[in-house]
Amino acid sequence: MTDLLKKAFDTASKLPEDEQDAVAEWLLAELASEEGWEGRFARTQDALSALAHEALDEHERGETEDLDPERL
Repeated sequence: MTDLLKKAFDTASKLPEDEQDAVAEWLLAELASEEGWEGRFARTQDALSALAHEALDEHERGETEDLDPERL
């Protein structure tokens, strides 16, 4: 465990029990959400790679134009 995480847990341990539970629920939800994003992102790599190749092919064929921030 890193020093910063230990400090956070030490600080949280001084809170009332209901607040400790709230912090724990929040942290667990954040960790689960992050794992979910990583899994969903990993499953899209083939599709993202195909789209990137398609975009590069279009660019090489001159079918793209420069982005104009003024027209966004």
